[in-house]
Amino acid sequence: MEPRNHSRLPVFLLLGLSEKPEIQSVLFGLFLSLYLVTVFGNLLIILAIISHSHLHTPMYFFLANLSFSDICFTSTTVPKMLLNIQTQSKGITYAGCIAQMYFFTVFGLLDNLLLTAMAYDRFVAVCHPLHYTVIMNPRLCAQLLALTWLISALGALPESLTMLRLSFCAVIEIPHYFCELPEVLQLACSDTFINNVVLYIVTGMMGFVPLTGILFSYSRIVSSVLRISTAGGKYKAFSTCGSHLSVVSLFYGTCLGVYLSSTWTRASQTGASASVLYTVVTPMMNPFIYSLRNRDMKRALRKLLCSMSSPQGQQQ
Repeated sequence: MEPRNHSRLPVFLLLGLSEKPEIQSVLFGLFLSLYLVTVFGNLLIILAIISHSHLHTPMYFFLANLSFSDICFTSTTVPKMLLNIQTQSKGITYAGCIAQMYFFTVFGLLDNLLLTAMAYDRFVAVCHPLHYTVIMNPRLCAQLLALTWLISALGALPESLTMLRLSFCAVIEIPHYFCELPEVLQLACSDTFINNVVLYIVTGMMGFVPLTGILFSYSRIVSSVLRISTAGGKYKAFSTCGSHLSVVSLFYGTCLGVYLSSTWTRASQTGASASVLYTVVTPMMNPFIYSLRNRDMKRALRKLLCSMSSPQGQQQ
């Protein structure tokens, strides 16, 4: 295949998870269900936090934004996949592919940075409980949120902008259900050295720095908890971090699993299937983790569902 003429934009074809016609309806039903559960579950978390004043704390403030980010993160990939299955079309425009890569990276980085901000919040709550309200004041929380959005939006730009310099063949077949940056880079007809350098630098910085912050926060938390004399005090301190630690483990565990699977096997279809873990499963699981492990959230969700289901529940 000849490289494209620069006056004509290439056509990208998303091959999806499988090209077998007989399982397309199964994939459509499965991913539609997962997407609806993700959106509905995270929306419930946001509504519960907004509607209950006792949840207006820094931890739940960041959790509401994490839920919003998870909705957006999943929405960058799954709706297009569902549309392609429903219309039996695999195409995505050049601009659409670049935009999908950019927003996918933005909300992936935002998830990462919000988890780091939540780790700092837990560090202050456990290690400096008497100064918690002074340190984690509304102004600082707003500044941290604005900073996470700014870093995410700017951090995703280098990878997307360097894609514009590449030449592609007239028709590009991507063995994936969305435009994942490493997959698209492998299909370029021009030299991708600069793109790979930018990819490694951005991924290294945006992955290593937040993870270091999270690990540092939890090392201090563990050190502080071990100095507590009573078993009840230790349990209470650890219980405040349980949900967040579970989400962090799920997020980084799935990302590491996808990376290792793509390293050990050259089958692109296997990598696409593994990507489902962090693009769909992780955002879907976060509401369940916080609702099942958090007593305050469980109570707020129960009240919210009761008020939504009947007028009598709302009066109560």
